[in-house]
Amino acid sequence: MTAFSLNPEQTARCEELRALAAERLRPLAEKGEPGHVNRPLVAALGELGLLEGLFTSGALDLCLMRESLARACTEAETALALQGLGAHPVHAYGSLTQREQWLPPVRAGHAVAAFALSEPGAGSDAAALALEAAPDGSDGWRLTGEKCWISNAPEADFYTVFARTSPNAGARGVTAFLVPADRAGLTGTPLDMLSPHPIGALAFDGVRVDGADVLGEVDRGFRVAMTTLNRFRPSVGAFAVGMAQAALDATLAHTAERDAFGGKLKDLQSVAHKVAEMATRVEAARLMVYAAASSYDTKGPQAAGIARRAAMAKLVATEAAQFVVDAAVQLHGACALRRGHLLEHLYREVRAPRIYEGASEVQRSIIAKDLYG
Repeated sequence: MTAFSLNPEQTARCEELRALAAERLRPLAEKGEPGHVNRPLVAALGELGLLEGLFTSGALDLCLMRESLARACTEAETALALQGLGAHPVHAYGSLTQREQWLPPVRAGHAVAAFALSEPGAGSDAAALALEAAPDGSDGWRLTGEKCWISNAPEADFYTVFARTSPNAGARGVTAFLVPADRAGLTGTPLDMLSPHPIGALAFDGVRVDGADVLGEVDRGFRVAMTTLNRFRPSVGAFAVGMAQAALDATLAHTAERDAFGGKLKDLQSVAHKVAEMATRVEAARLMVYAAASSYDTKGPQAAGIARRAAMAKLVATEAAQFVVDAAVQLHGACALRRGHLLEHLYREVRAPRIYEGASEVQRSIIAKDLYG
């Protein structure tokens, strides 16, 4: 890819993914129950080889996949992304035993993963998490506390859980654990959220973990969390770009066909200028996402400036998508507010990405810290 365009193979792949999402995945998504894991949809992602791509694709290819799916079926995009977010720490930091046990069923769409970082009192301030990992024997801990706002909870098959193994140590006292959902003492509760995908809370009542459950190194779990988020933040931006493009496509069609004031809606200068602004913001966001992902692929996750670029991409794309979807609703009028309308769906979906995986305010802090650092 150049700085400004995709090559023919990438363009063809994006078109193929949009067709797959529309023809194979959207019908399964429409049969799902809001607020619950759609296991047939996850299984279809596995059968089509898309989940395998989470672990074999570079950051740019992941962005192209998420953007393409989002334009045609946001539910499929989100199901895929959550598998990646929950399982990437296992892929990148897990032991051979952990990888052999959990990654094949994740790739096949038979096991559902979840990323359990946020807590009731530690959402944006992830380093302040309080889930306690109290020593239990020579090589074990007992997890006690809560996690909240966890996507795929409480229906996931396993969780990447971040807990405090060293009190009063901030980010340096956190350890990542792989915790199967059936571990004694682990319970969950679904939360009724605006977003249609499952989100829940988890309660840990002395849940036993040991050295075999550690992902990476003890007290180095914050690195596991941040490297995972740095990989996925540009692709959150790609998800937002896909939604924004879907809203723009719908708006172009609607304003070209709708009769108004003796002509078509698009003939009104105020409408035409709004659509031009929407298109410009979508393209600007897309280029920032592609640039951040390409930088990650070229320089590696630990390179200087990677976190800043990822934060910029997520910030610009999610804010742009909010603007574009809202403008699309305004230009469509009341019909866009009816249940089942594409824009009604996108209006509910587009709000959450400005909060999860680091709110917009957190992204600005990351950017500023890197600039002054």
